[in-house]
Amino acid sequence: MKSIEDSIAFFASFIWGYPLLLLLIGGGIYLLILSRFLPFRYFGHAIQVLRGKYDDPNDPGQISHFQALTTALSATVGMGNISGVAVAIAMGGPGAIFWMWISAIVGMSTKFFTSSLAIMFRGKDSHGVLQGGPMYFITEGLGKKWKPLAIFFSACAMIGALPVFNVNQLTQAVNDILLKPNGVEVTNYTNLGIGVILVIITSIVVLGGLKRIGKVTARLVPSMVLLYFILVVIILIVNIEVVPKYFMMIFTDAFSADFINEESFFGGVVGALIILGIKRGAFSNEAGVGTAPMAHGAAKTDEPVREGLVAMLGPFIDTIIVCTLTALAILVTEVWQTTDTNGVTLTATAFGNAMPGIGKYLLMVCVAIFSISSLFSYSYYGTKSLSFLVGAKYKHVYNYLFIGSILIGATASLDTMINLIDSAFALMAIPTMLATIILAPKVMKEAKSYSNKLKNSRN
Repeated sequence: MKSIEDSIAFFASFIWGYPLLLLLIGGGIYLLILSRFLPFRYFGHAIQVLRGKYDDPNDPGQISHFQALTTALSATVGMGNISGVAVAIAMGGPGAIFWMWISAIVGMSTKFFTSSLAIMFRGKDSHGVLQGGPMYFITEGLGKKWKPLAIFFSACAMIGALPVFNVNQLTQAVNDILLKPNGVEVTNYTNLGIGVILVIITSIVVLGGLKRIGKVTARLVPSMVLLYFILVVIILIVNIEVVPKYFMMIFTDAFSADFINEESFFGGVVGALIILGIKRGAFSNEAGVGTAPMAHGAAKTDEPVREGLVAMLGPFIDTIIVCTLTALAILVTEVWQTTDTNGVTLTATAFGNAMPGIGKYLLMVCVAIFSISSLFSYSYYGTKSLSFLVGAKYKHVYNYLFIGSILIGATASLDTMINLIDSAFALMAIPTMLATIILAPKVMKEAKSYSNKLKNSRN
């Protein structure tokens, strides 16, 4: 087992090297410049679309714009925001958050292009149902000769969609917040027990298909973001005198890397910090990875640009807002310097210090909702990937693999789970970003047409 863990760790470190960083960030900057910062210019319009102003029930697709965004967000606004940020700070210090922000700003542009393509080049599965996502815009947009790239993406997505990290962190939260403080001895059997409960909850929702997932996440995601926002604001008010100091430290430490625990990258600690921030940012908002376009590709719309604009709100909500809240909560309570804990336990310590008695239990509620809602969306991504590979008739088989892996996530180590998902996300990003960069001019042609329609409708 140790050799397997070491192999996964080595591969994760190798694949997240300079070429992938260039593809994700360099490619994202290229898309941002190509679009002339369109996602930011149309930010207000994107919110109008999200609110349903342009919804048409007769448009092709399966779920509304709002349900598509909440389904995508339920996967991204999850443990990446609570424990992923804690991991980033524990390993890299405050400066890691700055590079997560950079990945989000660039990621907004990437999400706009990938999700626009998911609508532009929808394909049909073997049951004749309209589908979207990188595997479809690769084959429909680039042609059948590119199908091996689509197959590669789908195979990697089946691993990337496994819920092992979310389950691992939820199990850790239950152990550290509920069981250990109340004198319960934590063993592999208690971890398996938590896993079995999660299996039952997840099975009820994921076996009901996308529409049930869309309805559940549309209810859960807004409420969990609001609750989490309120709790962190309370923590910041309690520690208001040190908020400016630590907010500024995010910027200063980004270029000094005084707290980095990672090995130098290209001879510099700042390089290692950038890699860490980009990795955790990609894990948090998944821009360029290719998962969100699978959810947005199912939206009821015949306007690709409209869905792209809705999708680009994801990294803003996920990383700029929610991740920053978590980071400030950890920094201002100073637990990142006074404890050796990592992941969700570090965040729980911050909440416990700021709100003695109830803080960690309120966080437990958020953790449970964040984690469980993430499970629902990831199962959809996995079934969609298997459907592309072997046909829609067999896609349900993935759900059983997915549900079984919950038990692995509940009992495995945090580092192994992080490295496994990091590796899968990196491999998924390669075909997603390559196809997006090649097809980007077609998105811009569509964007110009959409812009003209908007101007004419206002006149």
